[in-house]
Amino acid sequence: MKLSSSILLLFILLLSVNMNSQKIITTIDVPKKIAPDSISNWVKKNSIGFDISEIAFVNWNAGGTSSISGLLKGKFNRVYTTENYNWTSELIVRYGLNKQDGIELRKSEDVFQLNSALGYRQDKSSHWFHTAKFNFATQFTDGYSYPNKDIAISRTFAPAYIFLGMGAEYASKDKQRLLYLSPFTGKTTMVLDQRLADKGSFGVKKAVYDADGNLIIEGEKLKMELGFLLTGFYKKEIMKNVTMENRLSMYSDYINRFGNIDIDYDMSIELKVNAYVKTNIGVRVIYDDDIKAKDNIDGEQVTVGPKTQLKQVLGVGLVYNF
Repeated sequence: MKLSSSILLLFILLLSVNMNSQKIITTIDVPKKIAPDSISNWVKKNSIGFDISEIAFVNWNAGGTSSISGLLKGKFNRVYTTENYNWTSELIVRYGLNKQDGIELRKSEDVFQLNSALGYRQDKSSHWFHTAKFNFATQFTDGYSYPNKDIAISRTFAPAYIFLGMGAEYASKDKQRLLYLSPFTGKTTMVLDQRLADKGSFGVKKAVYDADGNLIIEGEKLKMELGFLLTGFYKKEIMKNVTMENRLSMYSDYINRFGNIDIDYDMSIELKVNAYVKTNIGVRVIYDDDIKAKDNIDGEQVTVGPKTQLKQVLGVGLVYNF
């Protein structure tokens, strides 16, 4: 795929301090806003949750495999606003495990993501902000191409991604529609595991070997890019108690094959049963030309070309507000 081709620790800690203070599942979700008062310009919004699903079979004539899965997740938002300035920070964490009968425990979700944006507008009536954005993403534990658990294909900070750039952002008054355009955004890919770096994983420059297989030059652990970034957010109540949320990110590097676009699209629909029960349906699609898929062929782990990644989620949850 070409033009339609599928699609940042001191500073991180400082931002984190600022934030202190799939299947049928059970969720604890905490989305309560504390509106700014006459003293503080801060708005705080926290969400923590635990999802669990289970299915068991005993002498079930039609057959089936017993399984249990759980997902621990959290989202912590801090927003500082004045007439002309807006600073939004968001920390997202998710970690899930799945166990099926006769199969070892496997990871089903692993996300650590930190986002921060600082915007300024000259006219308080304007919806356009001059905005600087920072994004950092990595994972907590090793990832594998199951059923192979001997060789990790990803690790903490391998990869990790940092986006840092400046641009213009449109924000509707209710903040339900956001559009960010940045002609200059730096993307840093970190692979802080030498074995993975030597293999050239996640787009870093791989190691150089001689004709006898001896290492001459180690693989690089960092890859720097400069490109164009477009992100969008749209949230709307499509009917009573049914809300749809869309997030889109598109990035293309100017120097390395401009026109190959990394795409990350996340869509979720929330159906509100009452103040304490919600149902969530979600779809996420990712395409990154630097991420090569792993296949097991004749018992061996083989790297193939980039592929579109798809995740679907169905959740029914209990809600707790604080």
